[in-house]
Formats: sequence, structure tokens, C-alpha cells
Amino acid sequence: MLKKTSVPKIFSLDEQERLLNQFNLRYITPQRNQTMIQLLLNTGLRLAELTNLKWNDIDLMTGQLKVVEGKGLKDRILWLNEETLSMLGKWKQRQFKEWGRSDLVFTTRTLHSLDGKAVRSMIKTYSDKAGIKKHITTHSLRHTFASDLLRETKNLRIVQKALGHADISSTQIYTHIVDEELEEALKAFRGR
Repeated sequence: MLKKTSVPKIFSLDEQERLLNQFNLRYITPQRNQTMIQLLLNTGLRLAELTNLKWNDIDLMTGQLKVVEGKGLKDRILWLNEETLSMLGKWKQRQFKEWGRSDLVFTTRTLHSLDGKAVRSMIKTYSDKAGIKKHITTHSLRHTFASDLLRETKNLRIVQKALGHADISSTQIYTHIVDEELEEALKAFRGR
């Protein structure tokens, strides 16, 4: 008998949009939080990679992001889209103006590094506010990125590289998500 692999929880496109629309950008902390979530959804960073991210790891002109591995693996390079670059640029200006200069991209108001527990709590709070009922973790944003990237590119090696997986078998879980979508589509095909 085949063992069923546990498929990770991910955000649908509608849920991603609802989540990103929860922030009151008049205030600095919600702007930081929205920028963090946007970056997680568009890069698949691990929580430790996000909280340790430095401004000199991001080239706001070219969109290149150097990810310094938190798991002892080799560093990797990602590229950011225009919308994410714009959000990061606005965040940097506001952070430096209102809180002060920092090497870290995401900090507390007193320029200390963010605690992973606080980031997890923030994501849960905004997920609840957006009416997302499933149990979501920070790693769910990484899973969402990987699933969306696989859906878009249909290339498991690209997803593997973007996530920084040393072994392709770690990346193969995302094929189950795409397979489930195929199953649903085929079952509904001409079934109307």
C-alpha cells in the first residue's frame, strides 16, 4: 500500500491578495509587516533568512537578493519583481527616516532584530483578519511560493534552486499539490 505524503498548507491566490490587503499603510509597523509578507510570498525565504536579511544583501537597482543560508548550505541568489522592489524601497526610506538606519531590513521600532515568534504571531493575526480559516505558519508562505513557482514554470529544478534545497527529493512534495489540482480539474472537466 502506498503511503500518502502530507501536502503542505498553502495560500490560494485569493487568500494571498486578501492577506496583503489587511495592512493600514499610514502606520509604519503595518508597512513593515506587509513588506515582509510580500517578500516571503515572492522569494520563499525561511523565517531565519528573513529575520537575518541585511540591506546590503539586496540590490534595489538590479533586483538581486543574496540569501545567506541559515542551514549551513551555500548561499543562493534570487531576483525580485518590480512590485516587491518598490515596496522594499519605500520601506527602507521610511525605516531610516522614522526609526533610524539599520543593517537589518526588518527590525523592531528600537532597531533590534525581529523575534521569529513575533513574526509567526503577526502572520497568524493578519491571516485571521483576512478570514483565512486554515492553520497557517510562516513556512506556509514558503510552501505557497514554491507551489506557485512550480505551477508557473513547471520546472522542479528552478523551484529546488530558489528554495536552496540540496536534494531534489526535498522539493518533490510540491508536485503533489500540482497533481491534486490536475485531479480536480480532470474530474470537473466536461462534468457540468
